[in-house]
Amino acid sequence: MNAFALPPPVPPSAAIADSEARFPVRRIFCVGRNYAAHARELGNDERDPPFFFTKPADAVVDSGTTVPYPPLTRNLHHEIELVAAIGKGGVRIPRGEALGHVWGYGVGVDLTRRDLQDDAKKAARPWDWAKAFDRSAPCGPLLPVQRSGHPQRGRIWLAVNGTVRQDGDLCEMIWPVADIVSICSEAVELRPGDLIFTGTPAGVGPLAPGDRVTGGVDGIGAIEFTVGDAA
Repeated sequence: MNAFALPPPVPPSAAIADSEARFPVRRIFCVGRNYAAHARELGNDERDPPFFFTKPADAVVDSGTTVPYPPLTRNLHHEIELVAAIGKGGVRIPRGEALGHVWGYGVGVDLTRRDLQDDAKKAARPWDWAKAFDRSAPCGPLLPVQRSGHPQRGRIWLAVNGTVRQDGDLCEMIWPVADIVSICSEAVELRPGDLIFTGTPAGVGPLAPGDRVTGGVDGIGAIEFTVGDAA
């Protein structure tokens, strides 16, 4: 076995509800514009097919932590999301079999440097610097599917300093989880450890240092974190 030239990094992982074990995170896929009202609030057509962007696996941070305000932005936004954790890999997964590949669910926040995203859109450039920065994927404890089932409806919400900003229902998803898993697997081979952030309802907005963010999905769990000073 070859030795590493440098000590390998600690494998990224997410917490599991009521367990000391952790869920190894391999990749993070995110779905854009999966709630019609959110698509409209950003000036987009809600009838567009789903598209995906990615975040690095080590962007995951646990609920309850302090997330430093990231550099290069003056307009950091919150986006609350249902997270599907993949436990069984596959490629070109039929929609009717897709939910069998889900290990469990959690609550995540897709943090976005909105000003960088707007600039990238205008220049027809990738979104990486807007989405894939350090600690940009806070994630609450994952709940195994044996306990959660496969949620098709239920409140999804986010509050900042106690004021609710995002308040929707999972049934408002344009593309439900089975579709998302199936469509994603047409482009890449999903493997155990992949997380899929499934989109956000309307009400996204800015965060500032010192803000306390709380949120949740009925029957799945909750998340909370504090925005720290600039990194």
